[in-house]
Order: sequence, then structure tokens, then C-alpha cells
Amino acid sequence: MAVIKDRFKDWDILVVEDEPDSMEVAMRWLKLAGANVFTAPNGQDGLKIALDKKPILIISDLTMPVMDGWEMLYEIKQEPTIKDTPVIALTAHALQSIKLQAKEAGFVAHISKPLNPTKFIDQIVEIVKEVPELAARLDK
Repeated sequence: MAVIKDRFKDWDILVVEDEPDSMEVAMRWLKLAGANVFTAPNGQDGLKIALDKKPILIISDLTMPVMDGWEMLYEIKQEPTIKDTPVIALTAHALQSIKLQAKEAGFVAHISKPLNPTKFIDQIVEIVKEVPELAARLDK
């Protein structure tokens, strides 16, 4: 626990997820890691929160009602103030083709669901290490 306690201290992270269990795992573990967590149940609400809060990282499900993660990412990429915000895809589809599509669409990486509470923060850290502007914050 001490290892993750301040891993994301004072990071503003948006989690966009319509499935309550996945939302709970992500929110709880990110908060334990010190993050300020904002949540949204769909891409439309997620986009509004992203524009308002300007998080440094967004974690989004791909399949949701109202607006899915694919469309939300497209809309984020059109907005000058948040277009460079790294977005991690959450997906229950572990197919290699979906992973490739997500990368090509502009997601920095993906995490397969169901989320594993004991590995979730480590997965985020490994992804963040590959994003230069976020990797520098890990070392602070």
C-alpha cells in the first residue's frame, strides 16, 4: 500500500466508465494513489468534465451509452485545450484488432477489463512511463 500511496499525488484524473464495478475499482485505487478523481458515466459527460477540469490523464471505457469512448476521444482531439491529454482505453474486448484500433485512434494504451484491483495502479504506472510529460511527473 505504501508503494502506491502518493504515486499520483495531486494528479487530476478523469475516469469515464458506465459499469459501476469498474468505476469503483478505478476510482478507489486512483484515490488511494493520491489522485483527484473526476468521474463520468458516458463520453458526453466525460467530454464536458474534461473541458472544464483539464485533467492530465483520462481513462475511458470504449463501449458506453450516449457517447462511447471512441467518439469522446475524437471530440477531445478537436478541442485545442485538451487535445494532447493522454487517454487510456478500458475494454472488455481483449482482441488484438481492438487494441490496434485503439492505438490508431489515438489512445495511448489500453487496459483490459475486468479491472484487477491489485494490478490496476501498476498498469497505469507502466503506461504513464511511456508518456514523456507524465513520466516526468512520476519522478517528482
